[in-house]
Order: sequence, then C-alpha cells, then structure tokens
Amino acid sequence: MTVLLRFAMKPNELFLQLLALTTCLLGPGNVCKGQERLPNIVVIVADDLGYGDLACYGSNDIKTPNLDRLAGKGVRFTQFYANGPECTPTRVALLTGRYQQRVGGLECAIGLGNVGRYDEALALSNKDRLGLPVSFSALPKMLKEKGYNTALIGKWHLGDRPEFSPLEHGFDFALGPIGGSVDYFHHTEPKGVFLGIEMEGAHDLYRQGSPHHRKGYYLTDLITDEAVAWLNIQKDSTPFFLYLPYTSPHTPYQGPHDYEMTKKHSDSWNEGSHETYLEMVENLDEGIGKVVAKLEKENLLQNTLIVFFSDNGPTSKGSAGDFRGYKGQVFEGGIRVPCIIRWPGKIPEGVVSSQVAMSMDITASIASIVDYQPQKPFDGYDIIRQAVESNPNVPRTVYWRKKRGTTVNKAVRSEDFKYIQNIQDTVWEEYLFDLKNDAGEENNLIQTHPQVKQELKALLVDWENEVKPERE
Repeated sequence: MTVLLRFAMKPNELFLQLLALTTCLLGPGNVCKGQERLPNIVVIVADDLGYGDLACYGSNDIKTPNLDRLAGKGVRFTQFYANGPECTPTRVALLTGRYQQRVGGLECAIGLGNVGRYDEALALSNKDRLGLPVSFSALPKMLKEKGYNTALIGKWHLGDRPEFSPLEHGFDFALGPIGGSVDYFHHTEPKGVFLGIEMEGAHDLYRQGSPHHRKGYYLTDLITDEAVAWLNIQKDSTPFFLYLPYTSPHTPYQGPHDYEMTKKHSDSWNEGSHETYLEMVENLDEGIGKVVAKLEKENLLQNTLIVFFSDNGPTSKGSAGDFRGYKGQVFEGGIRVPCIIRWPGKIPEGVVSSQVAMSMDITASIASIVDYQPQKPFDGYDIIRQAVESNPNVPRTVYWRKKRGTTVNKAVRSEDFKYIQNIQDTVWEEYLFDLKNDAGEENNLIQTHPQVKQELKALLVDWENEVKPERE
C-alpha cells in the first residue's frame, strides 16, 4: 500500500494523521475503512411491539412501509430475542450489555410509582434504590468516552431517583417519560386504582431532569419531532448516538386522533381495539420514517448505523405471529421480537438472518465498532460484525428469567432445544420444545426427551449461579 502525505503538515498534525490511519486499519472489523470517523448510531426501541406487527414480518393489516424499507436496505433478524418479556429488563440489558440479573432487582418491569414487584425489587424500592446504578451502565458512557454527542429521547423506565437519571448515565440530552406507562396526550401516569395501586396521575414528562409540559401533543409525534430537532443540530464533524425508545404501542391504547377520548383516561387505560393498536403502530412507523428522512436530508445516513427492535412481545392487542404466548411470558411470543439493522456500505442489503440474537448483543456489537474494552466482560455476541462479514450462524445458548410476586418464569435455549420452567409458589410447569421443527411450541417433549431436559435444566441452574446480583 502506498500512502501519500502532505509534507506541509506540522509534525504533530502528521502524527495525528498516521495515528488515525493506523487505528482505522487495525481496529475491529476495519469499521473506519473508507470513512473519516466513527459512525453515527441510532438505536430505536418499540414498546410491546409483537413479532407479527410489521408487514415485513408477516402482518396483513398493519402497514409499515418505513420499517419495511429499512429491512430491505439492511438485515432482518428472524430469531432475535428480547432479554426479558417486559420493559425494564430488556432496557437494562441494552444499556449494560449483560444479563439484567447481574444488576439485581431489575428482572421485572418497575411498577408505577417506582415500586418493586418481587421481593428483591421491593426491598430496593423501600430504600429508594430501585433503578439502574450508573456503575453498571455501559452503552451511553462508552460512546461518550469515544467523543459522541449523546441523547435519549423517549422512555427511560430505569428508576426515577436523581442518581438514576439518564443524564448521570452519559446522555448529554434527555427528554421523555421516566416511568413505564404514560398517557399519550396528558403525559401523566394513571389516576385511581391501577393494578391494585392507588395512583395520583402524576406528571411524567421530563426534559433535562425537569418537568416538561406539552399537554395535547401526541407522545409518539413529540418523541419523533424532538429527535428530528436534535438531529438538526448535529454536525458531520462529530459522531452522535441517539437512543430513541418510543412508548408506542404500549398502553394506554390511544391513537393520534383520540384526544377527546383521553379525558376519561383513568377509566379506560387498558381498553382499546385492534384498530386503535393498528393506528398506533402505523404512526410509530411514520415517525421512524421521518427520523430516517432527516438523516438522509442532512447527508448523515450513509455514515449512520440504525438499529430497531422491540423490548418484548405484544399484549393480546398485538400479534406474535405464529408464536405462542404474549408479553410477560417466556414462550416465544413473549420474547421473540422484530429486529432490523441497517448500516449503508457495511451490511449488505436485503439480508434475512436466522442467527439467534438478544438485546444485549447490540451493545457488544457497538463496543466492537468503536473499539471499547469494558471493565467487566459483555455477555453479548457481535451480531453486527457477523452481518457485515456475512459469516455463518453461530450456535448459542441463551437464558431468561423473570420474577413477579411469587411467580418465576425461566427458560434456556441451546441451539434448537428450549426448556421452560413456570413456577407459581410450589406449582411447577415444565416444557421442552424443538424450535427447529416446532417454532409455535405446540408439542411438549418433556416426557419423550428426558436426557435433553436434564441437560438444559442443569445449564439453567449453572447460569443462575453465574449471574447472581453484583449490587451491594
């Protein structure tokens, strides 16, 4: 290779040029090859969107042209899993790059009012310590260390105490609800008795840590417009990380034209039709289209990595496709979710990947791109490098556990076999499925494959011992 340098450079400028060239040539995956700086990164997370809720994943009635186009320009994963079947756990895994069980108290969605929902989480909430400690966070901090401008625009749901604020985790800018469920027009939590808890309907929309009032502004549109506005002030000279966790299509089921209906929102929080759900998803797709269009207009798209996935499976209002189960369960319908990744010039277009992957893999992949070495090893696998290099699938063993009250749902998937334990007090249910031949989990093999059951059960026990909480 012949490298021509301008001899008019000062010595220190020449050194920096050589250093940059060396880093690009020797860095992981040669991500700098052909570009002057690290890529912009946009991570978009839908809330309770099902595997079957996008046209590119088989929906017949919901139109999602923007996400379909994104999939056609990149890679669409067919065996991508949320780290948990509920909101908070998956978000913990994404920000830490590790199994959420390692943090402690966060393997169930934080309840309204920042209340814990199982013994360990309740003990933390009683001490005002329920949330994601900054010491565990990795994704925003590592990108900030690498010189990125960082923003969170959307749902947090990782603790409402000041020490858990997104601004403490490495985000320069933060706007959105802190809790798990908020009215789309009034930007408040429920009022009245909700899931057995007396709620006051507290305001839950914050900007830079302070209450932010935009009553009447449909929240999905607000998140989109704020994201576009933030992108508008980004410069090509500095890479940026935009974390865009929408609240849609999570409850309450309110479409973009339902403002009048929301005047009685405390009585109808979980009511809603599939038609309303459809409107919410299509509005979400429209918003994502606006974000991508803004990137293209500002000539940023070609150097931007875009990741889209859902935090867990759908409620009964949505579709899990051909899979069994819904949100809150460790059957496939509760944890297998859509995931699309586009990186122009790096990931080939129109790829469909059957690689088994999880939310925490996104963090491990991004760390590889920016050449970040964590103090504690990530649990994830670099699925982006695999897509860039068109490498064959890698066999994996992955795990889930969710606690709520006295209920514990556990699962392990090793290659094509999946073992499930559902425990309610002392009552156990056990399942064993061959996902290669029975993706819908209809045929329980627990009696016919005792050896496989014991092997997977032992793996699950070992994993639980390995991911014990590290929080003091």
